Amino acid sequence: MSSDARAPHFVRSFERGLAVIRAFDAEHPARTLSEVARACDLPRAAARRLLLTLVDLGYVHSDGRRFRLTPRVLELGYAYLSGLDLPRLAQPHLEQLTVLVGESASLCVLDADAVVHVAAVPARRVMAATVAVGARYPAHRTAAGAVLLAHPPEPCSPGLPEAESIRRQGFALLEDDLEVGVRTLAAPVRDQSGQVVAGVALAVHSGRMSAAAVRRDLLSPLLVAATRIEADLRITDRAPGACLGTATHR
Repeated sequence: MSSDARAPHFVRSFERGLAVIRAFDAEHPARTLSEVARACDLPRAAARRLLLTLVDLGYVHSDGRRFRLTPRVLELGYAYLSGLDLPRLAQPHLEQLTVLVGESASLCVLDADAVVHVAAVPARRVMAATVAVGARYPAHRTAAGAVLLAHPPEPCSPGLPEAESIRRQGFALLEDDLEVGVRTLAAPVRDQSGQVVAGVALAVHSGRMSAAAVRRDLLSPLLVAATRIEADLRITDRAPGACLGTATHR
């Protein structure tokens, strides 16, 4: 949305503060003031004020020249994750899946045009593909994203050219997913109404397993895991006061 189309209540400075936080990622864990200003398309003076405010609040650390996020930013994501049943329900199934097949497993949800990993279990091997909770990737470039885009919440929503194929076969397999040399297989997770609400995925280094081997050895366990997550989700949905977006405390 352009700045001209913003609603009267819109706080531009807050938008800029969030942009500064998002300027730090796996490729840029530390940045100088100039780099932050350039990444956020901000004047240096504005970037400096925002960075120093985040330093005062404890979300950013500075060594005098470079800035980096502190662990406190995890509070922002935890508030979201702690309110969801889905990651909590999926976690034991992802752990079982990883133990069974020896590959990294994750659960992803769609956020606009990106997928976000809301639960993840890394494989215990030297050359395992890495997945991390909170990681965010363009949806069209990931298998989990392809599964979610193939099942849009609204029938008229734009999908993928291969959406019909993904819906028919019940999974997506993408090359160079997450990073070059990683092959990822994903299947949909449906709620009680049948709506696809997440994608469960396995990430494998391409050099260790061919696409044919991934289908032969990993597809069945992946689909079983997705089915078990769905079964737990249906039980939670039927519980009084429980829903996808509300954590159930026992």
